[in-house]
This record gives sequence, structure tokens and C-alpha cells, in this order.
Amino acid sequence: MDTQDTKAAIMAGTKTIAVVGFSSKEHRAGYYVPAYLAAQGYTIVPVNPNLETALGQPVYPELRAIPDPVDLVLIFQRSENVPPFVDEAIDIGAKSVWMQLGIANENAASKAREAGLLVVEDACMMVDHRLWHAS
Repeated sequence: MDTQDTKAAIMAGTKTIAVVGFSSKEHRAGYYVPAYLAAQGYTIVPVNPNLETALGQPVYPELRAIPDPVDLVLIFQRSENVPPFVDEAIDIGAKSVWMQLGIANENAASKAREAGLLVVEDACMMVDHRLWHAS
């Protein structure tokens, strides 16, 4: 599956998105990208050990603390910090992992793919959703 097909499959098959590195700062991508996705009808589950609520939702300290199933783990973390979040995504049964623009970790991506997850690296989900939605 090529990258565009993977992105389309993720966007079409996702209802619930756990956002690792959700930001409380509205000017940061870790805030406005999930806010955009929430406005598009996705359920956003913020993950940040330093916040209590965001977008009117409870914030969880880690992926394993989320009580409900998650389709996609959207990662806003430095590339070198990605592997433990991919491990957690696999552990909680997520279907996909999306590393936001500027974030890539080939070892973690390979591990996720080997576990059967769809993976996108170094791409903005908001930009790609707009392109996908317009097509």
C-alpha cells in the first residue's frame, strides 16, 4: 500500500484518535491539529501527563490509561521519543500510528508495521485530511 492509500485508509477507518503530546497552547500543532480533527467528527482523546482536561475531554497520562478502544495514535513528540509510544499503541490494540509532520522513526515504524498497524511518518494529518476530504 502506498503512502496516499495508507493515509486514506487511516482517515476512512478511524473514529477515535489518541493524541500523544497534546498541547494546551492553541498556536501549536499539538493543539490546533486535534481541534481541527475534532471539528471533522473524530473523537479526540488527549494524552499528556501535565494536563487534566483539553477540548472538553479528560486528558490521560499515557495511552495505557485510556479506558476505551483507540483506532489511531497521533504522535506529537520528538522522533527519538517515538518508540515507547509505538509500543503502547501496539499494546492497546490501536489500528494505526501517525507521526506528525517533522516526526519519523523508522525502527518504531517497522515495529508497528510488523505488529499489523498502518503507519504514516512525517506528515500533517490536518493537511492530508483536507486533501483527502476534497477528493
